[in-house]
Amino acid sequence: MLGTKLAVGDTAPPFTLEWLASPTDEVRAVELSSTAGDVRLLHVVHSVDTPVCQLGLHRFDEMHATLPDDIHVYTVSMDLPYAQARLNRAEGVSHRALSAHRSEDFGRDYGVLIPEWRLLQRAVFVIDRDDRIVHAEYVVEQLQEPDYEGAVAAARAAAGR
Repeated sequence: MLGTKLAVGDTAPPFTLEWLASPTDEVRAVELSSTAGDVRLLHVVHSVDTPVCQLGLHRFDEMHATLPDDIHVYTVSMDLPYAQARLNRAEGVSHRALSAHRSEDFGRDYGVLIPEWRLLQRAVFVIDRDDRIVHAEYVVEQLQEPDYEGAVAAARAAAGR
């Protein structure tokens, strides 16, 4: 992996990623600051096209439906935003998939870049209203799922709920 692993208490590095609402829409930039003052849960995956990553995508989407509006759930991968939008639409996923395909900065800054594959290591981060990391999980065994309940509990706690 390239980059330094983040820990609870660290300031979340700023990022600019891409989002496409639908395959016929225009690509839009989403920055950490786009949701300033809210809680963010970042579900980082190799690719939305891999089976374990799809399980996580759907599990976090189910949990997202039970969360208040000031907790934003994002799935982040190096996939093109067109592929992410196509999959979200086909699979009925409602939370945003953000693409880091243009730059490896997100991967380096969050300590998840796998340079030889140009993919991201599976991980989950929760960022509080003050842009501090309140939950950081690096999934070492890539066939293992993350601690969904732990991440959502951290997000709820950060939101004061």
